Amino acid sequence: MEKLRYERPIINKIKAGVPDKYGMQPKIPVKSEIDGIPVKEIVEKYGSPVFVISEKTLRETFQKANRAFQSRYPKVQFAWSYKTNYLDAVCRLYHDEGSWAEVVSGFEYDKALSNGVPGNKIIFNGPDKTDEDLKKAIENGSFIHVDHFDELYSLIRISQNTTPKAKVAIRVNMDTGIYPKWDRFGFNYENGEAWNAINRIMLAENLELVGLHTHIGTYMMTANAYAVAASKLAELAVRTNKKFNHSIKYIDMGGGFASKNTLKGAYLPGKDTCPSFDDYADAITSALINSEIAPDQLPTLFLETGRALIDDAGYLIGSVLANKRLSNARRAKILDIGVNILFTSFWYEHEVYPAQESSQQTEDTTLYGPLCMNIDVIRESIQFPTLKKGDLVVIPRVGAYNMTQWMQFITYRPNVVLIDQNKKMHLIRKQESLKVFKEQELVPEFLLNEKPLKA
Repeated sequence: MEKLRYERPIINKIKAGVPDKYGMQPKIPVKSEIDGIPVKEIVEKYGSPVFVISEKTLRETFQKANRAFQSRYPKVQFAWSYKTNYLDAVCRLYHDEGSWAEVVSGFEYDKALSNGVPGNKIIFNGPDKTDEDLKKAIENGSFIHVDHFDELYSLIRISQNTTPKAKVAIRVNMDTGIYPKWDRFGFNYENGEAWNAINRIMLAENLELVGLHTHIGTYMMTANAYAVAASKLAELAVRTNKKFNHSIKYIDMGGGFASKNTLKGAYLPGKDTCPSFDDYADAITSALINSEIAPDQLPTLFLETGRALIDDAGYLIGSVLANKRLSNARRAKILDIGVNILFTSFWYEHEVYPAQESSQQTEDTTLYGPLCMNIDVIRESIQFPTLKKGDLVVIPRVGAYNMTQWMQFITYRPNVVLIDQNKKMHLIRKQESLKVFKEQELVPEFLLNEKPLKA
């Protein structure tokens, strides 16, 4: 017979709020399945913790974003941001939806090529492009977004010995009223640096200026900042056409659209406050259409958003390792999910749901990970029910950055599973093992000959 769980008497503060049509919801909802597959079944097959990607959610979100822009502007092209999630299966789903590739390193560039993306459908961003990277991008007809003058001078030198002409754009940073202002990347608009770069490119024999690009920040909670940015890029395009009789082929607004996650310190949840794709689309397309660019010369609108497209499609399933009472009597739980695999827990107040029915009583709880590090905190404070060792939890909206910024630290990185639209599971990245790391390590000969330590 199972031992009954003891729940000590506690006093919970009643939090005021506006009830929805179902009234106040004191009980945390249970997330027992993902796309129709029981969470327990996923864990039985692939272990805990485990990442899950929903193909259905991924495609639906992309199509919703695409509709928002296509319905407002005549020429739109999305380019999937590889740094957001560069698992091959994920990238190929976006390419299947018609998205190009946007990369920021030679590694990501090669990954895009290996995924079957033609060179002329790759946008190459970032401040660290080697001469070899630049040469390869020129020869493949890729779009090279110049980040600084040193890169521009390298391009002028390299392009003298390559064919065809290098297709280039410049990244422009600017004041859009957002703090902090992102001025680390690209050429500044206000001090004339961007216009200087444009003039130098136009005078270079083997460079073809095809676009203008900006990326004003990350997790942007106001769409109006994009309207300011689009207007400034449009003004540069008009000046270029007036001086050189040269039309800019595209304007790339980068990414930075917010997902529905809640930032730490936010007063209201992200799902209630972040702009919609329609909001972003209205702001950007209105600024371009209302600019001085001639209607028959409107450039293609490129978009590189990643977070807002993939976050909702990602889930992380984990297990309760232990329950504890801290020295101040606060309840704490230890999960097998650490900040080494859930990097975004440093930014977000992630929602966490039990995967099975549990007590209706909730208590202010701290959720820790399994790492021997005091910073390994998944949630500092969350109203959570009593769960026992082995019970499962689900964390939604983890599709962005966690599978690229995760670390092999203390524990192995886990399996990643894709659930397709037919509710079939596919392993798309295997859990790591000791063999993986031993293959990369080299032991000097003199240490191989040493005798093992004596007992």
